Amino acid sequence: MGLSPGKRKGLQAVSNPRGVIAAMAIDQRDALRDLFAGELKVEKNSVPREQLEEFKSIVVRALSPYASAVLLEPEYGLHAASQRHPSSGLVMAYEQSGYDRSDAGRLPRLLERWSVRRLIDAGAHCVKVLLYYALSDGPEVRERKRAWVERVGAECAGCDVPFFLEIVPYQDGVDEKSAAFARCKPAILANAMEAFSQPRYFVDVLKVGVPVTMAYVEGSSTSGGVFVHTRAEALEVLRRTAAATAKPFLFLSAGVSNRSFNEALALACEAGVQYCGVLCGRATWKDGVGVFVRGGENALREWLETEGVQNMKSINESLACATPWSEKYPANG
Repeated sequence: MGLSPGKRKGLQAVSNPRGVIAAMAIDQRDALRDLFAGELKVEKNSVPREQLEEFKSIVVRALSPYASAVLLEPEYGLHAASQRHPSSGLVMAYEQSGYDRSDAGRLPRLLERWSVRRLIDAGAHCVKVLLYYALSDGPEVRERKRAWVERVGAECAGCDVPFFLEIVPYQDGVDEKSAAFARCKPAILANAMEAFSQPRYFVDVLKVGVPVTMAYVEGSSTSGGVFVHTRAEALEVLRRTAAATAKPFLFLSAGVSNRSFNEALALACEAGVQYCGVLCGRATWKDGVGVFVRGGENALREWLETEGVQNMKSINESLACATPWSEKYPANG
């Protein structure tokens, strides 16, 4: 596969010296409001905007020296983007948070008043959008999502900037934390990874969750005693899902604990999966929200300098098995 000079430069800007993407995600909006609302005991719409902006900025200042890049969004993250370490690149989210629950299919929406060009002007080295994807989507919903990804891909190609597509699987009527969903998740992910690897979408890097849910893997430290996969089956699921694409892909932490995410990365390593890195969010900084609400800025800084940094270092150590994205995009490709 070929890669334009601009896209290659963008991917290099968000990678570590080994060519692996060791990035921290803090582009959460609704999810972050929910965390703050839970700690403050208020409705999420009552969480002050300034509190979200301050939290993001403090986290980025403290943890970006340990990340090859930071994923942010322009709604609450512009100041935080300016606070990142000089060695840390910038990925910017282009989608609106969440989806309209009155509309079927969890249809995606782009941020108003923003464009790929404007995100680049704000400092972005790469652009990311999130797409909810289900095998239960009807034909009309599926076509609307495909056209939406095509549109964003063409815009990124026109601006010569790397396009990251985040795929979030779901299934109508199935609790996404249930064993039933853990059984169907791998097939949803594999289908989406294969579909959006087609050249027409101009996707450069896929961002996906680990296809097995560690809480349902036999022998996992986070297992509650209900198993969907034995360890051997989990290894095979990882290999089979990875084989669905020839594109570089990285793993997101999907809100699990740091311990669980590292365990999943170790399993991917054992399976021989060639993933190009991580975009890890709440597994690194989630517990800092309560610290910030209860103790303020100084307490959060202290927590980040100890627990937060250790979380980042442990994930970086787990990336020893990750494969540089350049292996999928050789310089002479």
